[in-house]
Amino acid sequence: MSQPSLTAAVCLFPNVTVTDYQGPAELLGLLSSARRGRTVVSDKLPDFTIELTYLSHTLEPVKPKVGPRVTPERTYDDAQEQFDIILVPGGPSVNPPSACNEFILRQSPGAQYILSVCTGSLILARLGLLNGHPATTNKGVFKEVKEETKDLPIRWMEKARWVTSDNKKIWTASGVTAGMDMAGGFVDHLVGKELGLACRSFLEMSVRDEGDDEFAAYHGLV
Repeated sequence: MSQPSLTAAVCLFPNVTVTDYQGPAELLGLLSSARRGRTVVSDKLPDFTIELTYLSHTLEPVKPKVGPRVTPERTYDDAQEQFDIILVPGGPSVNPPSACNEFILRQSPGAQYILSVCTGSLILARLGLLNGHPATTNKGVFKEVKEETKDLPIRWMEKARWVTSDNKKIWTASGVTAGMDMAGGFVDHLVGKELGLACRSFLEMSVRDEGDDEFAAYHGLV
């Protein structure tokens, strides 16, 4: 009998920051069907898998801000099924193609979880998905993001490594590497702290809690 799966869409676009999505994907990928039986994480794996699909507006290789090009598996227009998890990375002067924005809007009502990293939260804010929720973003551009969205009902959290909405559907992380901290908390939420620790230990990965943020003070936010 096949394992049930949670499907995760990774949103790619030109000038994306690689670590924003690849950091969380490294951790979530430990629970994929491809890793079962090959990776000794724990003898208490959950009864579901997480399957990641990398999407972009075309099938042409995506040029990130730094690093090699990455080839998407499918286009946003082709991916008409409902995904369980939507992962939205950020990037400098983030401005993804309209197909990406339309995909996120189309998917958001039925998605179980929406995760953003860095200025990926600005994408969500522009689409109205953060209205009424607490959120955070890269502390280096925090003031600019807050100013752009000052007319929206978003509770921007200055001192936060990552933040969740009250219903745990929307997760936003601060800058770049904070995405891995958020992913650690997200995996704990999905599978419990014991297995979450086993996954992080396999990667030799330390994570910070939501409020463990030294960079808010460095950037003069608190």
